[in-house]
Amino acid sequence: MTAAAEPKENWRDTILAGLANYIDAGSIVAGGAALALWETDYALSKDGVGIIGAIGPNAIGAGIGALIGGWLCDRLGRKTIYQWDMLIYAVGMALLVFAMAPWMIFLGFGIVGLAVGADIPASWSLIAEQAPDDRRGKHSGVAQVLWYLGPVVVLLMSLALTSLGSLGPRIVFAHLLVIALGLTFLRSRMKESVRWEQSQKSDVKRPPVASLFQGKYLKSILGLVGMYGFWNLWAGTNGFFFPYILQTVGDTSQATAVSIQALSFAIGMASIYFVFMRLSDKVNQRTLFAWSAVIQVVGMALLAVFPLTVPVALLYVFLLQFGGGFGAQSFFQLWSSEMFPTALRATAQGLCFAIVRITLGVFSFFVPLLTATGFTTLAWILVGFLVISGVIGWLWAPRNEGKSLEQLEAERQAA
Repeated sequence: MTAAAEPKENWRDTILAGLANYIDAGSIVAGGAALALWETDYALSKDGVGIIGAIGPNAIGAGIGALIGGWLCDRLGRKTIYQWDMLIYAVGMALLVFAMAPWMIFLGFGIVGLAVGADIPASWSLIAEQAPDDRRGKHSGVAQVLWYLGPVVVLLMSLALTSLGSLGPRIVFAHLLVIALGLTFLRSRMKESVRWEQSQKSDVKRPPVASLFQGKYLKSILGLVGMYGFWNLWAGTNGFFFPYILQTVGDTSQATAVSIQALSFAIGMASIYFVFMRLSDKVNQRTLFAWSAVIQVVGMALLAVFPLTVPVALLYVFLLQFGGGFGAQSFFQLWSSEMFPTALRATAQGLCFAIVRITLGVFSFFVPLLTATGFTTLAWILVGFLVISGVIGWLWAPRNEGKSLEQLEAERQAA
């Protein structure tokens, strides 16, 4: 598909599908902003804080949801999954809105994580399959902007509602509940992916799932999981625990912590729009990724070398979010959509996403314990994660800019 032939509804469908990212990131950061209040209101232990981070949309819950949802998506269609999973999400979010005991928080976050995870491969597959060949990065970037917009809205709401105490997070969760219900209605009017429908009618035999663990597909999975997995250990820890770290280690107020976090995502949105969306379809993607990795490593090293003060945090925020806007998160969505055939695309994305998020879930359980023993140690560990991610991405990164999904698959088959 060329840009000239692009239907107008493609951008509408990209936004509706990409709102999965808004829901995902909004849920993570809403939990992060509420974490300190929950810890006080429900007398949660360090283990309890770790469990909340591990089972929710930030980690294990989302990973399991993506694994199951991706597999179902390739068999039942993209539309079936990304429409109905929002109702499941609404159930989990309702538990958080009306939570009266710790078990409701644990169960609600677990359900939210499953639903968010299932939605991601369906939405990302749809976006890639309906985008023009020379604008696939640009369409993917819209979804990433929405991923950053969710935290900005959530954090600004949290800041405005700070004086309400524990009622504030409930209102924030309620807004995500309303969006999920609205998405269920709006997505019912969307069309199924044409490429997926064609793959179901094709005379070519559907490749078995086992083929993902062979040859080029296995190499792609290892490259994606390595590049995004190590980066996500940093990003997941930052996204969920940064307000908590600022309050407990940096000794700042909740309002200051939330303001800094909101600023970080706003910078990321600008980076996605002005760099990734404008360049990823045109320039050498490997070079673009490498610059992102270098900028983020420098930014993370600031927290390892200098005391955690507000000026250091602001510089850290700028470097990490500016570099991150055209880095691992954006390229993971794009490359994971490009490196597999249509019949297995969502399954492969769900598998990669599951490995990354479940790994993060295991790691998140230990983050509160690590911060209690010394934040500098954790900071150096996170620097190491970014370095490893950058090296893997630089060595593995494909050159897919401007090519159709069919052309990319033909090249893999020829190889």
